[in-house]
Amino acid sequence: MNTEQFFEQVLSVRLTPDREALDIIDQTLLPGTIRRIRLETKEEIWEAIKKLRVRGAPAIGVTAAYGMAVLSAKSKETDFDAFYKDFKALKEYFASSRPTAVNLFWALDRMDACAQKAGESGLSIPEVCKRLYSEADAIREEDVQISRSIGEIGFGLLKNLKKEGEPIGILTHCNAGTLATAKYGTATAPMYIALEHGWAGTDMHVYCDETRPLLQGARLTSFELSSAGITTTLQCDNMASLLMKSGKIDIVFVGCDRVAANGDAANKIGTSSVAILAKHYGIPFYVCAPSSTIDLKTPHGGQIPIEMRDPEEVTKMWYKEPMAPEGINVYNPAFDVTDHSFITGMITEKGLCTEPYGEAFARVGIG
Repeated sequence: MNTEQFFEQVLSVRLTPDREALDIIDQTLLPGTIRRIRLETKEEIWEAIKKLRVRGAPAIGVTAAYGMAVLSAKSKETDFDAFYKDFKALKEYFASSRPTAVNLFWALDRMDACAQKAGESGLSIPEVCKRLYSEADAIREEDVQISRSIGEIGFGLLKNLKKEGEPIGILTHCNAGTLATAKYGTATAPMYIALEHGWAGTDMHVYCDETRPLLQGARLTSFELSSAGITTTLQCDNMASLLMKSGKIDIVFVGCDRVAANGDAANKIGTSSVAILAKHYGIPFYVCAPSSTIDLKTPHGGQIPIEMRDPEEVTKMWYKEPMAPEGINVYNPAFDVTDHSFITGMITEKGLCTEPYGEAFARVGIG
C-alpha cells in the first residue's frame, strides 16, 4: 500500500459520516485485528480513553474535542445556561479519564472557551453546537500540521546523520506514532516525512522497544512502521543498552505526554532509562513535543501527576495463566519523568528547543 492508504487504514480518530458519533481504531486489538468501532455515548468515549482503545496525548485531545461536540449536539436544552451546565459536567467527566496527558485538558479547555464565546454572542444552541464542531475539526487539523512540522524538523536531523550505503539507526520507545495523533505521529513523524521526501524504507532502521507492560512498542509502533515499509526491529526494553553499545543507534526520538516549564518530560514508563543510556553512550536523545504538551504552569517534573494502573497489566494481561504469585504487590506507574539534563533537544512545531528550556520555549513563542 502507498503512504496515504496506510494513513487511512490506521487513522486514530475521526467523525462518522453522519457526524453523530466517533469512529476510532481499537488499539487494544492491534496488531492481530484491525477493527474500527463507533462511539456514541459519553460512557463509551470515556471508556475508550481510559482503556487505551484510543491513546497518545494528541489523539486523546482530538477524541475529547469531538466527544464534546457530538454529545453537545444531542442536548435537548434550548436555554444556554442549562446547556452550559450540562456541558461543564461532561467536560469534568471526560477530564477524569486520564490524569497525565495535558492535551486532554488543553482540548477540553479550548472547547469550553468556544462554547462560552458562542453563548456570550447570543447564538442559538444549534449554532453553538455548529461552532463546537468547527472547533473540534480545527483541533484535529492543527494536530496534523503540528505533527508534520515536528517531522520536518526531525527529518532535518536525520539528513545530517545520513551515511553512504547504510541506514540510519533510530531508537524509539512506546508509541508516539500516527496511531497516537491525528496523523504522522510525533516521534515517528521524522520517518514518515523522510518517506514523503523520497527516502526508501531501507534508508532507516528503526528499533522499537517493546514497552512493558502494555507493549505499545511491540503491538503498535512495530506494526505501523513495518506496515509503512520502514525497516523495523523489535527488542525487549532491557536490551537497549547492548544495542546502543554495539553502535547501531545514531539517534533517539520519543514522544511525551507532558513537559514541565524546565524541560522535564513525562512519557511512557521506561523513557527515562532510555535517556540515561543515550547520555552514557553519547547518542542524541530528542523529545518530540507539540506545544500543547508543554505545561508552563508546572515548574518541574516532580509536580507532574503520574497515573498508576491496574496490577493485572503486569501479572495477567498477556498470559494464559497468571505470571506472578497470587496477591503479590505490584508497582505499575504508566509514566516516568525524564530529567531535562538528559534531553538533547525538544522538537516542537514552533522550532527546536535546547537548554535552558524556559528561555528556549519563550524564544519560539510558547507561553
